[in-house]
Amino acid sequence: MNCRGLAAWGLLSALGLYGAACKGGRSDPQAEAPPPLKVEQVKNRDVFEVADPGPFPLATAVEHLARSELKVTGTVTPDVARTVPVISLASGRVVEIRARLGDTVSKGQLLMRVQSQDISQAFSDYRQAAADETLAEAQLTRSKLLYDHGAIALNDLQIAEDAEAKAKVTVETALDHLHVLGADPAKPSAIIDVRAPVSGVITDQQVTAGSGVQGLASPNPFTISDLAYVWILCDVYENDLANVHLGENAEIRLNAYPDRVFTGVISNVGPILDPNIRTAKVRIEVRNPGLMRPGMFVTATFHGQQKETHAAVPASAILHLHDREFVYVPLQGKQFRRVEVVGGDMLPGSMQEVVSGINPGQPVVANALEFQITVEQ
Repeated sequence: MNCRGLAAWGLLSALGLYGAACKGGRSDPQAEAPPPLKVEQVKNRDVFEVADPGPFPLATAVEHLARSELKVTGTVTPDVARTVPVISLASGRVVEIRARLGDTVSKGQLLMRVQSQDISQAFSDYRQAAADETLAEAQLTRSKLLYDHGAIALNDLQIAEDAEAKAKVTVETALDHLHVLGADPAKPSAIIDVRAPVSGVITDQQVTAGSGVQGLASPNPFTISDLAYVWILCDVYENDLANVHLGENAEIRLNAYPDRVFTGVISNVGPILDPNIRTAKVRIEVRNPGLMRPGMFVTATFHGQQKETHAAVPASAILHLHDREFVYVPLQGKQFRRVEVVGGDMLPGSMQEVVSGINPGQPVVANALEFQITVEQ
């Protein structure tokens, strides 16, 4: 085919395509529409089906009457009434430390030694006062002798008596000053021993060797607490304060010893709410068996006066998974539904309370862990 033939064939092909496109006046809409959407059903992940439900016996949730409970967190703190600060009225430099934070000390035990200019001055004043008192006493004795012989007037004798009385007062004042500073008049020294006023545990320390103390103007060097009884301070939300009453008992569980239960008495409900988190401080007094240390976290449980109806199931019927609790409830046929519940206290007979999630009379799988292992295989 020559060039003229090829040109004619291309023109006819273009005209044919144009005619096909214009046939009927419009294009087919069905040909241009997108394919229909296909909806896929997602399987419910909480519904399981087993081939044979026979190996999984059911247990019926029974009714359990329990008093309403309120659980809050708190911390262990020393009893303020059993806390005594250790003070040093003498200013100076700490030359020796004999006790440390957390130590158990006895009454009268040496805690630290302070080199003080105040003690030096107090001993100087005391010795001068004692010398003046000795001179005044000697002058009074001589004045009495002279008066008896008519050598001096009565007025001179009275002046000597007054001087001797004032000298005694000065000595007593200087002696009291030494006692207040904690010094022993029989042992003159510029170093003062600071001793424990009571027995207990050192719960605060504000001094180190070589540091200075400024008497009452500086923080207390030590604080000693008797930890035989401690306080539990809890934050209770405003809406839950109706469940807390003075004089009632509360159960205490330490995070460090969750299996031990202690009983305390509610001694104070704070009259002021925290405006930011809307809570009040509740104080519980509890005897310390030796396990409670200041700063420990605890869980306090307050029991209400009214009883509530909860369900109870075998403890094995509750599955603990990722900090959550579940039970398996049978459905029609061979299907079971996994239901999230809130477990409560352990009950006699290997039973456990269920606070919410199921109702009494509802059947559940007796062994949830065995069922979970089977369905995962």
